Parts: sequence; structure tokens; C-alpha cells
Amino acid sequence: MEQFAFPGPLRDRLVAAVVSGAKTSTTGLLAAYEHEREPLPRVGVRSAVIDSDGRAVAVTETTDVRVVPLAEVDLRHAVDEGEGFTTVAAWRAGHEDFWHSEELRAALGDPGFTVDDSTPVVLERFRVVADLLR
Repeated sequence: MEQFAFPGPLRDRLVAAVVSGAKTSTTGLLAAYEHEREPLPRVGVRSAVIDSDGRAVAVTETTDVRVVPLAEVDLRHAVDEGEGFTTVAAWRAGHEDFWHSEELRAALGDPGFTVDDSTPVVLERFRVVADLLR
């Protein structure tokens, strides 16, 4: 199961970008995977994309996974997130807003959580293999 952000407007925009094909990459915090005791994505695995209402709307297949320091995220990955970012700096600012939000800090159980250049992030690339809305 693939859930982007938290239910609400951001998830709705991300899911729409996945379904449209504009979003072919995503970034997660290694700390979040570890906190949830969730395995990292694996190439070839298919996942249902869940919307804010809890419905499966698409199926994706993971095509690449890398764990890198935040400072190593490149422009291609940032653009392929399908959120309209045209620079890595803009991508990072948007992601830091999310990663430093009260909601994410509460989910991690760390009210002071912050990221820096060395923070490990999980870069996942995927392709849509089924649009369940059609």
C-alpha cells in the first residue's frame, strides 16, 4: 500500500499527480521507515495507491530505490516528483515544510525532529501499472 503524505489536500494533489503520470518519484525519510518498522520499497514490488478516502485508485510498480543523504537529491528526482518544482532548493524547501510539520513530528514521536544535509532519505521511482479509476 502506497500512501503519500497524510490524508487531505496534499495527499489528494500527490495521488492526482501519480494517476496522471506527472509523479514518477517520491522521497521518504529513512527515520520514518525505521520508526514504523516498515521495510524499504523493493524494485518490482507493486503497491496500491490510497487516496484520502482510503480507496485504492492506482497500482504502481517500484522501478528504483536509493538511500542517500538529503544533500544528494538531484534535480531529476525533484522534478519527477510531479509537484512543479524546478529547482532542488524549491523541492527541499517544500519537503522541509512537511518534514518539520507538527503532524510529521507527532507521527515520528519526536517534537523536535529536523533534517539537515546528512539526513538519510529514501528515493523511490515507480510507474503506474493500473489506473483503478477507469
